[in-house]
Amino acid sequence: MRIAIAKETRDGEARVAMVPELVEKLTGLGYVVAVEPGAGQHALITDEEYADAGAALDPTASDGADVLVSVQPLDVDRARGLAPGTSTISFLPTNAEAELVTTYRDGRITSYAMELVPRISRAQSMDALSSQALVAGYRSAIVAAGMLRRFFPLNMTAAGTIHPAEVVVLGAGVAGLQAIATAKRLGAVVSAYDVRAAAAEEIASMGAKPIHLDLETLEGAGGYAREMTEDRAARQRELLTPYIAKADALITTAAVPGRPAPMLVTREMVEQMGAGAVVVDLAAETGGNVEGSQPGEVVRIGNAQVWGGRNVPSQMPGPASRLYAQNIVNLLTLMTATDDEGTSTFAPDPEDEIVAGACVTRDGSILHEPTRIALEGTLSEGGGS
Repeated sequence: MRIAIAKETRDGEARVAMVPELVEKLTGLGYVVAVEPGAGQHALITDEEYADAGAALDPTASDGADVLVSVQPLDVDRARGLAPGTSTISFLPTNAEAELVTTYRDGRITSYAMELVPRISRAQSMDALSSQALVAGYRSAIVAAGMLRRFFPLNMTAAGTIHPAEVVVLGAGVAGLQAIATAKRLGAVVSAYDVRAAAAEEIASMGAKPIHLDLETLEGAGGYAREMTEDRAARQRELLTPYIAKADALITTAAVPGRPAPMLVTREMVEQMGAGAVVVDLAAETGGNVEGSQPGEVVRIGNAQVWGGRNVPSQMPGPASRLYAQNIVNLLTLMTATDDEGTSTFAPDPEDEIVAGACVTRDGSILHEPTRIALEGTLSEGGGS
């Protein structure tokens, strides 16, 4: 059995799908691990480290591979060169990768999307969305502290007292809680809000003050929040305005995979913030929680600098790669079968809830129903029906 580790080619991607310290886990399962030269260079991992860990360095690593693993989706041209029956594992935002999905289907490639791994207890160790959100949440607090031209912590000196910065975090999922924890460790006074009722206790457990609004909670499936009506969204923005106005730094983290990010903060709300205020929008790539934020850019709105996140986990490629690689190892372990004689094979069980949930294409068909329906609608419109 052969696993190929791809060198990332998408612009700005610095992560790698496997790290040397976990290669032994895969070889222990019976796999030959082939790494494309230079795959880890942006994550500060050398080819020699992979070789020392037991991986083969091979520019044609994907030739004859049972599984090709990457962080970002493959380019379409590369996907067309894969042999039928090859499996791919990567992030695969199907709503933005229609051509790639149809290429996989037509080429009889089995594809698995890490963001589609079900959010169930048994799959927690394979949840790459959560592992990468952890990195993004940490990074967001560091960015806010770096941009804010004042101390985060309280300082009591002979020359006088410097009061701590006030930070507001919107969204208390994995990224939000990590942002809260990091800002607290840096000494800021942190308040946070989430539409889910259970989040208030989690916010408090991190040492932050939960913001309570007189609104119904919005518990959704899989631990995510469900969508809110525009009336409720408008009322929520109205009630959050005074908290944001007095904040030195605002961090927004609300995002739901496959859907545009909810717009939580308007320009008018940001314009009420004080001189030197900082806003960090982790959801800028999917529409933004903050009106006017731009992915990968810093824009000025009123007195505030607004930092729009773009592939934020890749800005810390070392730890992000390590966490993602562990997610991959755990998923591959699930997909590996061992017979009575100890011989292992790559044999994902299509009836397994995790395997079925993550599978996008197999045997010339699109199995992920929302993707299939969306593509059928696109093809129907294109055909003039």
